[in-house]
Amino acid sequence: MSTATTISVQSPAPTDRSPSVSWLAVISVMLGIFSIVTTEILPIGLLTSIGSSFTISDGMAGLMMTMPGFLAAVSAPVVTVATGRIDRRVMLGVFILLLALANFLAAAASNYWLVLISRVMVGITIGGFWSIGAGLASQLVPAKSVGRATSLIFSAVPLGSVLGVPLGTFIGDIAGWRTAFLVMGGFTLAVLVLLLVVVPPLPSDQATRLDVLGGMLRSVNTRFALVMTFLVVLAHFGTYTYVTPFLEQVTHVSSGLITVYLLIYGAAGIAGNFLGGATVGRYPRSTFAAAAALIAGATLLLPVLGHSDAGAVALLVVWGVAYGAVPVCSQTWFSKAAPDSPEASSVLFTASFQATISIGALVGGAVLDRSSPCAVMVLGGLAAVLTVLVAWVHWAGRYAWPKAA
Repeated sequence: MSTATTISVQSPAPTDRSPSVSWLAVISVMLGIFSIVTTEILPIGLLTSIGSSFTISDGMAGLMMTMPGFLAAVSAPVVTVATGRIDRRVMLGVFILLLALANFLAAAASNYWLVLISRVMVGITIGGFWSIGAGLASQLVPAKSVGRATSLIFSAVPLGSVLGVPLGTFIGDIAGWRTAFLVMGGFTLAVLVLLLVVVPPLPSDQATRLDVLGGMLRSVNTRFALVMTFLVVLAHFGTYTYVTPFLEQVTHVSSGLITVYLLIYGAAGIAGNFLGGATVGRYPRSTFAAAAALIAGATLLLPVLGHSDAGAVALLVVWGVAYGAVPVCSQTWFSKAAPDSPEASSVLFTASFQATISIGALVGGAVLDRSSPCAVMVLGGLAAVLTVLVAWVHWAGRYAWPKAA
């Protein structure tokens, strides 16, 4: 069966809406993803205080970080297929409401199991909202603005990464970890109101089905997208999750300056997101390969040059710029592999990306426990090198991108 006959075709962007309202809709989706990313990583700066509150080990508290990624990987296809005929604006609102409730539940939890239930809700939200929201740009703005809108939506990833941990740590230190979740719950409700006001009705002309996803998996371009996403996300999260131990043990950065280093990295990531978005549409292979190559270079050189503050900061900037481009590069590859199925493409993007986040964190932790932060960086760099090689194989094989129907 041809791709065109198995794909869910989405409605084009409305033509009777002012540009300002259309871009407000894009911003509301971006803020939704920002809320999700921030909530997902918020516990990193609160693990110790949460563990103390419930008298649990740091390892048990760490379940708050590993659970959402795996649950998102499962919920992305399941929830999207199950709700495929429901207006997408309604579903975006449902998922953001679920996220707000998850934050409020965590804030009020009387025992750790309720916190874990809230993280289950976060995982479902990640899978559902990302699968729908990541590919919505073409339905919100004219075709000529899709690239910029996609970059704006994905800017939520580095923004959330930059602010999530420092925000949680700051609020937790001032008013306690429960207040941090309470604040995020209130912010998420504000995003919900904005989203419902400015996003137009988004009926799905045809529900995304499991056989559509299966058909996409038979596409060689989709398989390349899956392999490249797996390798580069494994490389990044297998290393970045443990960049703090590296900075403490190798660079000997004081605990008070760690946040500054990570903010510098995050600012570079924001720049990388927009740089990647500006080039990936015309040069998808080159942009993705360049991002992976820079991640490889930064992580492989950190054990050599990261002993000095200047070397560590310079390589963190390179790393930030490179990884900032990765989400938009990966989403673009999936979209180009199935141009008539933006939502199905987003499902596979979300599932593969989120599953690999958890796998990368687990693998990196296992390596760290048995060796050193430098070994973690080297192995992550080698995974990024493999990403570059896969991009070269795609170029050498002269695989053509399918055309939209």
